[in-house]
This record gives sequence, structure tokens and C-alpha cells, in this order.
Amino acid sequence: MKTLYDANDPTSPALAEPKGNSLIGIDEDGIQPMTREYTQAAQALIEDQARFARGSIERASAEFGPVWDAAFEQLLAHVYPDPAAMGDAVKGYAAFAVDSMRRQRRFEKEREYPAKTFAEAAQEVYLNDEYMQTQYLPGLLLSHYLWSHHYLQLQYFHRFFLPSMAKQAHPRFAEVGIGTGVYSRIALQTVPAAEGFGYDLSPVSVRFTRAHLEAFGLLGRYNTNLRDVIEHPPEDQLGHVICVEVLEHLEDPVALMRALKNMTNSDGKLFITAALNAANADHIYLYRNAEEVLVQAADAGLHVEHYYFANAYPAPNRGVPVPGAMAMVCTPER
Repeated sequence: MKTLYDANDPTSPALAEPKGNSLIGIDEDGIQPMTREYTQAAQALIEDQARFARGSIERASAEFGPVWDAAFEQLLAHVYPDPAAMGDAVKGYAAFAVDSMRRQRRFEKEREYPAKTFAEAAQEVYLNDEYMQTQYLPGLLLSHYLWSHHYLQLQYFHRFFLPSMAKQAHPRFAEVGIGTGVYSRIALQTVPAAEGFGYDLSPVSVRFTRAHLEAFGLLGRYNTNLRDVIEHPPEDQLGHVICVEVLEHLEDPVALMRALKNMTNSDGKLFITAALNAANADHIYLYRNAEEVLVQAADAGLHVEHYYFANAYPAPNRGVPVPGAMAMVCTPER
């Protein structure tokens, strides 16, 4: 096992763009890298409604270049082409980010997440339709592009996980905890022959994902299901299984890892991520470092081929916990 990228280590090699298609893929409906109509509209809304995030689009563009420009423009043009919808999305992102910052400040002082069961988190977040639709999901979706550690994780997914899916004659994948649907969408775009299956406990997440994929013309290759895969595991095993930032939402993350392993073919691969030191409303299991996730993966019978880690920003002072993203590519140990 090796760390392929650690954004906090200056000696770590950068995540270079893979050869061939760009990260998200530019489709054939005319959205080109130099077209920034929707990006400019979002930028103006952020300047007006989310002043704390001023400059975030420019910084991401400067850090990631034309590939990011094209990907972000494509997202906005498909999912938020209506000015009112984009305005609501930016407003939701602002509320999501401010709430995250407020909770993070409390976490910096207490160094623990507030005591909360999964059932309590579900009532507060996943089963709260208004919160999910207006704040959580729009905020999370935009964060995949506006937060560098989230976008680096997308790069890692594209470069180190999807190529093995593309090599299969009839690629089929499952995503558990689909959230906004962004990872499933990227898989379907990058691997045109792929068929996907999405599982979630939130009806709002399922609706949001279906609308997201329909906007990109990909829903015909994707099936969604409201299902707890631990209590009701799917019957079929698949070649690739994806689970992005779900572990920290559970009281027993290892049980989910075992369920994910059981969903995967013996020669398949898994892409699993975790949020570290990130005090969001629905985070109840505290991972303080990547090593804790790796230990649990081994306990679940997974072999970690390699992993990625990055913090959201430099620590303001020595010892202050900073939100981080950790992702790993695994295979089942049979």
C-alpha cells in the first residue's frame, strides 16, 4: 500500500491529469473550455450572497486550470441553467458553508463531535426534505468544485479508479450513499459503456441525483434504490463499488465496509472515502487521521492498494484540527 498523493506533503507528486478525456469530460452540446457564461453568473452571485467565498472561483481556476473551468461550466449549464435555480444553489452553498464553519469552530475548542446517534442525524439531515433540498445538497455539490481538497479527490477518483472500470467489457458499478450523484455522473460520463446502481437512505438524495443525471442525459444507464445495504444487501456482486464520505455518518463504519466488500466481485475494486476532523451536521464518527480509516479497512477484509489525503486548508495554529479528505482504492480479501 502506498500514498499516491498527500496535499500536505511538499514532496508528494502532484495529481497529474490522465491522458485522454478530461476529468469530467466535455460532451457534444457545445460547452467548450472558453465558454464561461454560467461561471460568471455564479461568480456574481457569490460576490453578492456569499461574500466570505469571494475569489473562490478565481482561485480554483488558477489552481486547476482549463480542465476545471470546463468542468465547472458544464455542471452549472446542465444542473442550474435557470438564473433563479442558480441563485438558490449559491444561497444554499453559502448557508451550507457557514454552518460548516460554525460547527468547525466549536470542534476546534472541544475536539469532539457533539454526541449524536445515526437516527438523530437522519432526522436532522437526511429525512429533512427542506434542509436537504435547499442547503445540504446544493452546498455539497458546489463544494466538489469550490473546495480544493474535494476537487483533488475527484481527480484521484478519475485517475486511479475509473481506468479499471473502463477496461471491462460490460462495466457495472454501484454507489452507496449517492448524495448529489456527482461521482456516479462522472463514472457514467467517463465510461460510456457503464451501467450504474445508486443506493441511499434519503428520498431527497435519490430525487436530486436522478435530476442531476437526467440533466446530463445519463439516467437511462442508472438505477436508484432506497435501501440500507447493511440490513438489505443487494443480491448481485459488481465489478466496482463507490462510497464517498459515508463512513463518518455511521456509528459502525466497519459494518458498512464489510457490506461494500460483499457487494464487490472477488476481482473487483472499491473506492471508499472518509472525512477527517470535519464537524458537519451529520458527522457522528470522528476520524482524526487517515491511519484510523486504514485500520478499519483491514478489519473489514479490504486490501488498500493506495490512498489519497488532503486538508481543506493549512492549520491556523499548531495542533488545531483541520477538515481533511481521505480516499482509498481497495480490493476484497477473500
